[in-house]
Parts: sequence; structure tokens; C-alpha cells
Amino acid sequence: MRKSKLTEEVQKLIVDTNILVSSLLGKSYPYKIIYDLVFTDRVKLFISPSILEEYQGVLSRRKFQKKTSFYEDAKNLVDSILEVGILINPKTSIDILPDKSDNKFLDLSIAVQADCLITGNTKHFPFRQFESTLILSPKEYWDTFWK
Repeated sequence: MRKSKLTEEVQKLIVDTNILVSSLLGKSYPYKIIYDLVFTDRVKLFISPSILEEYQGVLSRRKFQKKTSFYEDAKNLVDSILEVGILINPKTSIDILPDKSDNKFLDLSIAVQADCLITGNTKHFPFRQFESTLILSPKEYWDTFWK
């Protein structure tokens, strides 16, 4: 497993829901992060019950069903995440982000002391780091740690 440039341990990641959507729609950085890193155990993916619920809800939206096989691919993706991801129920509940629904990602980052939170919506997170967690776009993450 690839060791973090931040620590001597395997990187602990949290991925925003938009990364999963993007990984199903193309083969760019989100795809590489999910399929080349998470599903090969090169990093540890952490999820919480509320994040899992968001994954399932967003991925089942009708607007994505226009793409052939999206629903089945999304279901398989979530099933695979449940197999390899580490499910944690955070004890803290913070309220600091403009989009309140994104606070759950920071709650989990506190609970697991994540190395990185990867999101396609960096503008929703008004800071580049929260406690020990770097907040990076997929390209920034890939270029920083895997290029």
C-alpha cells in the first residue's frame, strides 16, 4: 500500500459524493481515485452512515438514469464501497459550512483524523485544511500524492 506523504501510514481518505458521480461518468481523476486507489486498498476510505445515505440518495437520482447502466453501476459502486470502506459513526457534529449538508464530511474527518477530503466542490469548503485534513480537488490530490 502507498504510504502517505503526510504520515508513515496508509492515507485515510474521505470522498465527497460528487467524486462518486464523476467516477461513474468518466475515466478522469475521480475514476482513478476510486478504482485505482480505493478498490486496490492503496488507501483507506472512510464513510459514515449519513455520508452513505447521501451517496445512495444522490446516485439514485433520476437525472443520472439517462446514462445507460448508470443505476446498476452506481449500485455496484456503493456495494463495493461498503466492502472496502470503513464505516464510522462520528461522535461530533459541527456546523461551520455554508452548505450544512457538507458538515458531515468534516464530522468524519475529525473522527478518523483523515489525511484528505477529496471534493469537486472546493468552493463549498472555505478553507484548504480543516484540522489535520487537507481539502483537495481530485486533480490536486492526484498530482500531490500519486503523480
